[in-house]
Amino acid sequence: MINSATVKEEYIIHQVPGNLVSDMAGEKVMLSIENGKYYNLGEVGGEIWELLSEPITIQKLILTLQSQYEIDQSECEQQVTIFLNQLLKEGLVQVEAP
Repeated sequence: MINSATVKEEYIIHQVPGNLVSDMAGEKVMLSIENGKYYNLGEVGGEIWELLSEPITIQKLILTLQSQYEIDQSECEQQVTIFLNQLLKEGLVQVEAP
């Protein structure tokens, strides 16, 4: 398990169990049972959260998002990495080296 706040494309990432997630006006909101905090994941963040329901490489996650949204690869990588690092910092996802 990776504990640092830097994820790499070849790493495998998935949700940590124990979070309650709901749709509100097209956006995902989540309550972490572990830390008692609420999170608004937004629309795209909610899509990422759904993709993390099963273990997936960060590279595949980025490619999937690129196929769904019109976004430059480097911009997508940057934004996804920032978001995943935030989830990792909050203990909402688990990252493993391949």
